[in-house]
Amino acid sequence: MSTHVTSLKMKELLEKAEFNRFGIISIVLTLVGCLGGIAVGMGAIKYYFTLTLVVVPTMATLSLLIAVAPMRSILIAGALSLLVDLIMILYFTMN
Repeated sequence: MSTHVTSLKMKELLEKAEFNRFGIISIVLTLVGCLGGIAVGMGAIKYYFTLTLVVVPTMATLSLLIAVAPMRSILIAGALSLLVDLIMILYFTMN
């Protein structure tokens, strides 16, 4: 029963996200772009591995936005990109 309710809520959330596509795209574009730039500026540019960790998910998200991919893909890529960016910002703040 709870799995059915969860999947129903997820479907409803994705339908609302698809309806509000342009508003969500502008928010994702701003957050991913700014946090990616901050992560690179904080020190990810010093090491090839950390630069790659920041750039690949960021560019994947931006490519999905340009390609008008399904909102599910955009939201997953955006969340992954934000997670990596925040981890890198925290790591370079602690150093």
